[in-house]
Amino acid sequence: MRISELSAQTGVTVPTIKYYLREGLLPEGERSAPTQAAYGEVHAQRLRVIRALLDSGVSIAETRRVLDALDNPPANAHDLLGTAHAAITPPVDESLDLTETQRLVAGLGWKPGMCDDAVLYAVARALQALERAGFEVPVDVMPVHLKSIRQIADAEVAGVPTESAEAAVRYVVLGSVLVEPLLLALRRVAQQVASAERFGGVDA
Repeated sequence: MRISELSAQTGVTVPTIKYYLREGLLPEGERSAPTQAAYGEVHAQRLRVIRALLDSGVSIAETRRVLDALDNPPANAHDLLGTAHAAITPPVDESLDLTETQRLVAGLGWKPGMCDDAVLYAVARALQALERAGFEVPVDVMPVHLKSIRQIADAEVAGVPTESAEAAVRYVVLGSVLVEPLLLALRRVAQQVASAERFGGVDA
């Protein structure tokens, strides 16, 4: 299909498609003339992934790293998860102390060597933000967070496809990036439902 047809099929404007081509996010089409190229379903699928990532707040640079993980998956399934997370996790800040982080994530079953440093430092950064704000998660709430998060993680990892590396990469990378906003939104809905049930304010 021509670029105009690719645009019509995906809902992405031609100038935006050309921008993705220049940025290397979208592979070049098959040249049929010096100024014309043919595009296929692979390009349409890639465009949908790009739009989903960007619409979820992922930056161009992070999107490029996610796409690289899709195109060049590691051989080990566990390393695949680390690659997916590395694409969307801020760089390590080694000035942060991991002592409290390691104590906390031990409640998830963590042991040294299980996780990339980047995800541990991300927890440390979040804990630092809480401390700076003078806010502490109640002691009876944190265990519920940990138990719930571990149950979610167990279910997600159990669902990783094994029929092909490509299927596994799509599931892990896109699941990591695109499901997190859904989880946050569902948490807020659940909080409001729980609040309405506790404090009232909803007409019968």
